[in-house]
Amino acid sequence: MALLHILLFPFAVLYNLIMGLRNRMYDQGLRPSIKFDLPVIGIGNLTVGGTGKTPLTEYLIRLLAKDHKVATLSRGFGRKTKGFRITQFSDTAATVGDEPFQFYLKFGDRVKVAVGEERAFAIPNILQHYPETGIILLDDAYQHRSVIPSLNVLLTDYHRPFYKDFLLPAGRLRESRTGAERADVVVVTKCPVEMSDEEMMEIEKSIREYVAKPIFFTHIRYKYPVAFAGHSQRVTDKVALVSGISNPKPLEHYIAQNFTLMKHFNFTDHHSYSMADVERLNSFVKENPAVSLLTTEKDKVKLAASEFEAHTRSLPLFYLPIEVEFIKNGEDFDEIVLNSLKRAG
Repeated sequence: MALLHILLFPFAVLYNLIMGLRNRMYDQGLRPSIKFDLPVIGIGNLTVGGTGKTPLTEYLIRLLAKDHKVATLSRGFGRKTKGFRITQFSDTAATVGDEPFQFYLKFGDRVKVAVGEERAFAIPNILQHYPETGIILLDDAYQHRSVIPSLNVLLTDYHRPFYKDFLLPAGRLRESRTGAERADVVVVTKCPVEMSDEEMMEIEKSIREYVAKPIFFTHIRYKYPVAFAGHSQRVTDKVALVSGISNPKPLEHYIAQNFTLMKHFNFTDHHSYSMADVERLNSFVKENPAVSLLTTEKDKVKLAASEFEAHTRSLPLFYLPIEVEFIKNGEDFDEIVLNSLKRAG
């Protein structure tokens, strides 16, 4: 792997020059950035791939939607449509993307869920359709600098922290590590529950080389599997994992600790399931009738599509709900978020 980094290093240098020039143009006002009159909270990362943005966005929805009219705005990665779109009853994961559709199914009328590649264009459209909107959550928007968030939340994966990573294509960084300085708060995600204070201090020290802002640590709390697609039995001890996420290792580790993991149907991130995939699952279950199929919430919204209904009705399908939990000082994070609303207002 070290040799590959060396071979790709010249391309990473070129990429850094391009991204550095882009960021300087925004910093110096040579490219336009818009600050809106309402609170806009950006949730993003420096790396390609999942750092837990979706569960943290859901955490913020639960925190804020009790007292505010909240809208989420995502790019809608993997959808088969283009342009601005507000999620409606007739939409699917194919029309708005798997993660926005997950927000829509989970929170319903409590939030408005919109997608659009051009965030600066999409926000006025949300306000035109829903002028009562009080807060907008920008999902995966750290590099979308055409909008200036009132609070910029930077996520970094405990297993792949940005300060140990390299720029594309030698590593997974979308921009230089110094881009962390734009963050107002940093959240280290997917941490082990039993994380020691000493390890937290070491990680904080590494992060503070790039950004001197509050740092928090979270872990994923897995809840009991929920049946879907017409299945109503309890999950069995033997399971096959079906996932299309960026980094399935933590999930796979949890499943292996709590179930007998027979097989992992491991697809790429945002995988668009086909009839051939469903037939593979059917064949596996016929050969292993005592096995349940366990998947993620993000994959569930696609496997539950009406086009597969006739073929999934007989499958023992379950999804695994997850929630973000702060290891400590979660109240301080909440206070930072709530105070940012007052400043923006």
